[in-house]
Amino acid sequence: MIVIAKMKAQKGKEEDLQKAVLAALPKVEQEEGTMVYAFNRSLSDPTEFVFYEKYTDGDALTAHSSTEHFKKMLTDLGPCLDGAPEIVLYEEIGMVKK
Repeated sequence: MIVIAKMKAQKGKEEDLQKAVLAALPKVEQEEGTMVYAFNRSLSDPTEFVFYEKYTDGDALTAHSSTEHFKKMLTDLGPCLDGAPEIVLYEEIGMVKK
């Protein structure tokens, strides 16, 4: 299961948003069903961020979303966001891995 989550930071809150996410990464890395959890910033718009997430299955995504560190990250992100995040679920069809 693939998740793409896009979000915009309020101007001046970009660093706070980054800090909230980076603080959670060590714990996300320990999640058994989380295969990839990549946090990215747009090169053309420094207020735009996107997650690329890959989970073994829907249960792994549910487990991730239920963790205390994920809930804390969402709480910390709230005041930084300019609008609601856009979250889309995908099925992986093909991939190149080197």
